[in-house]
Amino acid sequence: MLLFLLLFLLHFICLIYRGKGIGGRKLKRVIVLGASGSIGRQTLEVIRKSADSENKLELVGFSIHSNSIVAAKLKREFPQAKGAWTSNTSIAPKEMDWNGIDAIAHLLSETEAEIVVNGIAGASGLSASILALQSGKNLALANKESIVMGYRLLKSIAQENRCQIIPVDSEHAGIFQIVQRFGKSIVSELIITASGGPFYSLPLELLDTVTADEACKHPIWQMGRKISIDSATMANKGLELIEASRFFDMPQEQIKVLIHPQSYVHAMVRTIEGAIYAQISKPDMHLPIQMALYWPDSMQASFGFADLAGMSLDFYEPTRERYPMLWIARQAIDEGEAQCIVFNAANEIAVECFDNGKIRFTDIANLVAKVLERDWNLPIESFEDIFDIDIKARKIAAHLSENIG
Repeated sequence: MLLFLLLFLLHFICLIYRGKGIGGRKLKRVIVLGASGSIGRQTLEVIRKSADSENKLELVGFSIHSNSIVAAKLKREFPQAKGAWTSNTSIAPKEMDWNGIDAIAHLLSETEAEIVVNGIAGASGLSASILALQSGKNLALANKESIVMGYRLLKSIAQENRCQIIPVDSEHAGIFQIVQRFGKSIVSELIITASGGPFYSLPLELLDTVTADEACKHPIWQMGRKISIDSATMANKGLELIEASRFFDMPQEQIKVLIHPQSYVHAMVRTIEGAIYAQISKPDMHLPIQMALYWPDSMQASFGFADLAGMSLDFYEPTRERYPMLWIARQAIDEGEAQCIVFNAANEIAVECFDNGKIRFTDIANLVAKVLERDWNLPIESFEDIFDIDIKARKIAAHLSENIG
């Protein structure tokens, strides 16, 4: 009996220590999914910066797909953190705790944490979002495909498990911050911005000739190849349009997209009085990541701030001729949930084909539009329905890509 009481007391003290820290310091435990990617790397930088703050972040777990160098480095730097290796085609480093198709499931179910950052790219991130919420953890979501493909069902899981989904995309993070402060009832319009990508001023007749490497040279952001190409076509803004409509429960007619080459204004909210409130900050993902990790609290800026003196802010309407993917996304929203899943799946295949030199840059939009011409009026009652539509759309896109152009 005495031993039981001592163990209980020790466990209670550990909970106090981990949750509150020593001397009033708070501690929040974080799991990072996709730790070797752009969002993952920047999340780790935010965690490192918090080491000496009053509200420390602790990395307790991470997943990596196939980068063994980063995996070994993180295990040395954060020896207490559990590691999940998700690749089925490459050998997992011996330092990793789990590997294979169920690695993330084990990581999330067997590791205690307050929040999970999902920085996994593409549709594969949806499964990770499901598992994170089912494990009862708040979800800082950078994987826009999760919301595009399955937000209605994800929201239901979050409510069942009393979890919060917090957007990490800079545009949606900005809207989230403004709406949290003013309330949704006074919002009449959402405005998300786009840099315009590397071909914003390129003559239209030359778009047929651009290469994947040129498309990846983003003028502002340092990103992976897929999202850089999405930025060039503005497919990423189409996905963010769907995301904003779903997350903030707004009809797409009340969501505007503006080209803002300087990328300092990430989002704006117009109120019913006619006022516009903007979220302005450096084009740096550290801020939205930090805001998501510390939500609902706010923390001192750790990565600098925007200086308004001498700053120019320009805004332009995108054109359908240059950015057809934005209009295709709006069409998908109007047609239904299944069409939004198809938009994402077909775009992923089209980008892959372009990156491999199989189709031209301008064929990306043509291919996505052709896939959407099929009959996609299918019911969505489960995640299995979502994955079935996703697989079917990818197969059709891959087949049509052979004769596109």
